[in-house]
Amino acid sequence: MWLSVALPTDAAHAEALSEALMAQGAISVSIEDADAGTTAETPQFGEPGSPVIPLWDNSRIVALFEQVKGIDGTAATNDLIGRIAAAWKESGQDILNLPEIGFDEVAEQNWVQLTQSQFEPIRINQRLWIVPSWHAAPDPSAINLILDPGMAFGTGSHPTTRLCLEWLCENLGESAHGSVLDYGCGSGILAIAAAKLGASRVLGIDIDEQALAAARDNAERNAVRLELRHSQQSLIETFDCVIANILTNPLCVLAPLLAARMSPKGHIVLSGILESQTTQVIAAYAPFVGLHPGAVLDGWVRLEGKAVEP
Repeated sequence: MWLSVALPTDAAHAEALSEALMAQGAISVSIEDADAGTTAETPQFGEPGSPVIPLWDNSRIVALFEQVKGIDGTAATNDLIGRIAAAWKESGQDILNLPEIGFDEVAEQNWVQLTQSQFEPIRINQRLWIVPSWHAAPDPSAINLILDPGMAFGTGSHPTTRLCLEWLCENLGESAHGSVLDYGCGSGILAIAAAKLGASRVLGIDIDEQALAAARDNAERNAVRLELRHSQQSLIETFDCVIANILTNPLCVLAPLLAARMSPKGHIVLSGILESQTTQVIAAYAPFVGLHPGAVLDGWVRLEGKAVEP
C-alpha cells in the first residue's frame, strides 16, 4: 500500500513545497489546479515559446509516500505528518498555518496492465485502424498500424493526431504525395501511417532520442521502412508532403524551415493548433506558403497549404 497526501498551497510556495516533500521521502509529487473541474479551472498548456504562466494561486500538492506500518500492524502516520510539517516549514510557510492534510490509500497494482487498459484500438476510418501492440486487430482486412507509444508522444487518441491521420488517409496513394516528411514524429504514428498508406519515402524527425527509439521500434513492428533523423542533423531534401503535429509556437518558429522542405508541387499539413491560434500560424507562414483551415476537431484545427510553382 501507498499513501497519497494532498496539501493546499499557493503559487508562491508550490514549487518549494514540492521539492521539500521530495527531500522528505516522497516518491512522486505533482502540482495541480485545486479548482480543476469547476468554473474557476485554469488550463495551462506550457507551450514552448509562450510567456511563462505562474502556477495556480489556488494549488494542490499531491505527494505519494510509501506506507509504513507500526508494530501493531496499523498505518504509522505520525512520523509522516512530522515530515510533511517539516517540508511545509522548509518551503517558507508558517507552521501554524499548516492546513488539514488529506490522506488516501493507494493499493499496489499492475501498473503496466492498468496503463494498457486505457488504450483501445482506434478506428480512424474504414481504411485505417490504430491498434495497441497488446490488442488483436478488430478488422484484419483494414490497414492496421500496430503501436506501442513507449515514452514518446503519439497514440492516435488526440484530436490533432486524428486530424493528420484523416488527411493522410484521404490524400496518400496519389502520385503527388510520393515522399513524406513527418517533422516531430514522436512515436512515429504519422510516419508509419504514411508508409502503410503508400508513400514511397518517409522521413521522421524529432528532437528527442527516446522518440526516435520508439519510432524505430514501431516501424519494425509494422514492417515498414522509415528514415529517422535527429532535428540537429542536416535537412536539405524536399518532399511531396510535409506534415507536422507539434504546437503553435514551435510551428511558427519552424515556418521558414518547413516551407522550404516542400517540393514544387508539395503540400504542407500542420496540426497541434487551437482554433484561436489559427490566424497566428497562417500569418507566420504567409511569406512562404498560403495556409487555410482544412478541418476542426474538438477545438483543434488542421491547416493545409500547397506550394505555388515558380
